[in-house]
Amino acid sequence: MSYKYKMVVTDLDGTLLNDEKKISEKDIYTLNKLHDKGVKIVVATGRNYFMAKNLTQQIKNIDPIILANNGAIVRRSNTDEVIGYNYLKPDIFEKIYELGIEFGLYPVLHVDEYLNGYDMIYEKENFEETYLGYIKKDDIRAKHKDFNANILTNILAVCYLEEFEKLNEFYNEINKFNKGEFNSICNKNISKRALLEFLHVDGCKWRALEKYIKTLNIEPEEIISFGDDNNDIEMLKNSGVGVAMKNGTEEVLKAGKIISEYDNNNFGVSVELNKLFNI
Repeated sequence: MSYKYKMVVTDLDGTLLNDEKKISEKDIYTLNKLHDKGVKIVVATGRNYFMAKNLTQQIKNIDPIILANNGAIVRRSNTDEVIGYNYLKPDIFEKIYELGIEFGLYPVLHVDEYLNGYDMIYEKENFEETYLGYIKKDDIRAKHKDFNANILTNILAVCYLEEFEKLNEFYNEINKFNKGEFNSICNKNISKRALLEFLHVDGCKWRALEKYIKTLNIEPEEIISFGDDNNDIEMLKNSGVGVAMKNGTEEVLKAGKIISEYDNNNFGVSVELNKLFNI
């Protein structure tokens, strides 16, 4: 059977994952059924690759391509092979870092060190207080390290967790100096606080996906994508069908071509896929 849509791209948190960070059996069944019929399944997430791979073990029969860190790194989940990356330039990081300090903000850096056993680095030893729970006590994938811009050549994302108002002030100030040198995303659908991320100018789910689909001769209009937060907006706008989750942010609900009938806790992804593929 040949389908009009050749690829399904789904975000994780607030989309494919329920609030308990699990993928429902119904969603697993639907994704596997589409995969068996030749539809490509891709995961696009703001999470790092290690976490994304673990969370998608429930659909391991599919071995999805994972666009991690908002597309800053792309890997095949069955072999961990890197098929695309976008590192933030060290001098750009230094500019962001120094202005952040002026606002009393200290970042956690996501770096491409998956094969070396860690994914995040942090500078302040009192990490629980400084990073407001972004790094957990038992997080073995986080490493304490001095931030030296001269040797930080594989930065995937510079992340700040704080109250939205404070981050927004910082965001507005630093974007006065942004001459197309970096991409910034403020996610608001994660907790009581907001998460502000700075990435390479091509560090974007859609831009990473756009590069990948060219290798498969798949057109944007042949893609169905799902998302709930602001890092999904470009992907939803540019896909053939961009499905905004019912539980999405106000900005995402405006960006989606359709809004899911159900939220992430009630098989929202599966219900919409069954409609779109008539299965």
